Amino acid sequence: MKILLNILGIVLVFAICWSLSYNRKAIKWKNIGVMFVVEFIIAFIIVKLPIGQKFVTVLSDAVTAVINCGNEGLEFVFGDLFTGGSTGIYVFIVQSLGNIIFVSALVSALYYMGVLGFVIKWIGKAVGKVTKTTEVETFVAVANMFLGHTDSPILVAKYLPKLTESEIFVILVSGMGSMSASILGGYSALGIPMSSLLIASALVPIGSIMVSKIMCPQTEEVENISDVKMDNKGNNTNVIDALSEGCNTGIQMVISIGASIVGFMGVMAIFDMVLGIFGISLSQIFGYIFAPFGFLFGFEGADIMTAGTLLGQKLILNEFIAFGNLAPIFESLDARTALVATISLCGFANISSMGMCIGGIGVLCPDKRGVISKLIVKATIAGVFVSINSALLVSIVSLF
Repeated sequence: MKILLNILGIVLVFAICWSLSYNRKAIKWKNIGVMFVVEFIIAFIIVKLPIGQKFVTVLSDAVTAVINCGNEGLEFVFGDLFTGGSTGIYVFIVQSLGNIIFVSALVSALYYMGVLGFVIKWIGKAVGKVTKTTEVETFVAVANMFLGHTDSPILVAKYLPKLTESEIFVILVSGMGSMSASILGGYSALGIPMSSLLIASALVPIGSIMVSKIMCPQTEEVENISDVKMDNKGNNTNVIDALSEGCNTGIQMVISIGASIVGFMGVMAIFDMVLGIFGISLSQIFGYIFAPFGFLFGFEGADIMTAGTLLGQKLILNEFIAFGNLAPIFESLDARTALVATISLCGFANISSMGMCIGGIGVLCPDKRGVISKLIVKATIAGVFVSINSALLVSIVSLF
């Protein structure tokens, strides 16, 4: 029964994406089918096969070990505020967000040295063989596994003016449906397993391209750009400069995330205060609106409403607030429910990210700012469905 619900959920996701498509007749369903099958195979390998599970576990342990190296700096700077001391006080911005600074610096250094560029290029070529997409849009879709949704386009900034609307849409959707490496440590610090986050990341490139090509299929003539060269060094003069820039970017991210949580949760409290007059809360409203997806995930009882509430919080507020509310109940959920719920919340697709994309990518290519503004709403919706589709696939695989 649960598998049938999951299949119905996937059909519904495809149907909604088709209904929102800019050109339904131009959708290449054969390519979409190939992408779906490959994404399913990837999910099956990393979730169900022992060798895939072992790989995810080893990679998860390695990533966690590297991220934990940042604890040295946090403990030195913040002392008991980070360790909790004898009081066990928990300071969110230090203990959950602090490592974002270290990971951002590390990613910036690897970016400068060309390590990320090398990995992105070769994974991108493999993904491109499956998706039949151009190198530029494919490389950015893969880059979003490591970089932020406004950072990855920098790799191919010089090519952005030449891109079609469909290619721009892929860049937007892959950013909305993904998570940057810098932010994974923050989610993990909340209590979300790194292994679940890595599974979600692995499904992003093909999943985001698949959803994009349904909603915004290629109809314009594509300019042939052979041997795409990615900009690794940016404006940095050496690796020390790159580390410094990464630290500055990291602290900006920490402040931005912290500020948005303070602001959004405050606004939520106002809504709850007003809605309380009528005996209802904003979380309950989110739950009712998005509960059908919880049902299609194959959840049962109260978990259906919980999934709906978390999905609503992720879209309207941000994923940090949703993960923050998932973490305390994570251990009480069965393994499949916890994994599927986590994957459904992964990604930057929320209202605040819309402005960041328009501003961030618009600066790189002012000529495309109008196109980005036109596409951004549907790209955000597509980003949500990238995560939901990944969750449904993992749910099916988990039932085997």
